[in-house]
Amino acid sequence: MGQTILVTGAAGFIGSHLAEFLVERGDHVVCLDNLNTYYDPAIKRRNVASLLESGSFELVEGDIRDVDLVNKVFDDHELDGVIHLAAMAGVRPSLERPVYYHDVNCTGTTVLLEAARDHGVLRFVFGSSSSVYGGNERVPFQESDDVSIPVSPYAATKRAGELTCHTFHHLYGMDIPCLRFFTVYGPRQRPEMAIHKFVRLVEAGEALPIFGDGTTERDYTYVDDILDGIVKAYDHAKGYRIYNLGESSTISLKDLVTAIGEATGKEPRVDWQPMQPGDVVRTYADVSRAKDELGYAPSTGVREGLAKFVAWYRGPEGPGGAA
Repeated sequence: MGQTILVTGAAGFIGSHLAEFLVERGDHVVCLDNLNTYYDPAIKRRNVASLLESGSFELVEGDIRDVDLVNKVFDDHELDGVIHLAAMAGVRPSLERPVYYHDVNCTGTTVLLEAARDHGVLRFVFGSSSSVYGGNERVPFQESDDVSIPVSPYAATKRAGELTCHTFHHLYGMDIPCLRFFTVYGPRQRPEMAIHKFVRLVEAGEALPIFGDGTTERDYTYVDDILDGIVKAYDHAKGYRIYNLGESSTISLKDLVTAIGEATGKEPRVDWQPMQPGDVVRTYADVSRAKDELGYAPSTGVREGLAKFVAWYRGPEGPGGAA
């Protein structure tokens, strides 16, 4: 028999894919999402339109900082666990609104943890970020690395969330895996993220803004591989544990642009821009802990993933196909 799982942010990119997976395997998903205007809320509604027809998915529109609403969600449902993905995302925007980012990401996480503790829900998955590694020069990044020097407000809020999770584990015995996602992409990716933005601009024949000299590197992780890690962490992780979820390979920004050109069959034009504050030189995940302890098995290389993304973008559900 399936479980009843609260997934915060389940109308978003990763969350909607996760909700579909959970519903398909027989779980009942309660989504708490405020459908904010960080990007077009209509996109988020489309993400969950088919889920709402399934009978195994409920959408509760509201804010994770709303103590009364959050407690009502827990009161109204016999929840087996929480997968907390809702957050204000993005390094660069966090430089402009650090107080808001702290309020949503830190206060919201604490409100959810407290409600879970009060209602005896002791399984809680926290969606963290590779940004917590900051300017770490030791590669690949390991969960044991020092992450005490974040370089953006967003990264600081994610590290603060991890620490708050540890507190609740320590005090109340909650099982809380914290998952550090490494640059997730795939169908429904947020419009402002690099791969989605670059494909959109290439398709339109417009120049791609490239920050720095193109040598920065990212560990891009296809969304199906991230789902594999989230679900395995929810199902199997015990105690408090941090896991990297990445592809465990990197590609430079210049090579990514070239690969996007190959995937689209079009020649990208580049508009070189200065390096942005808060950006890091590279991300690179050591995923051996997740593989050893959870059976995490990422399998989608970036070129294969880009081909899948372009197919979605141009297809009937993608923005290119709908245009």
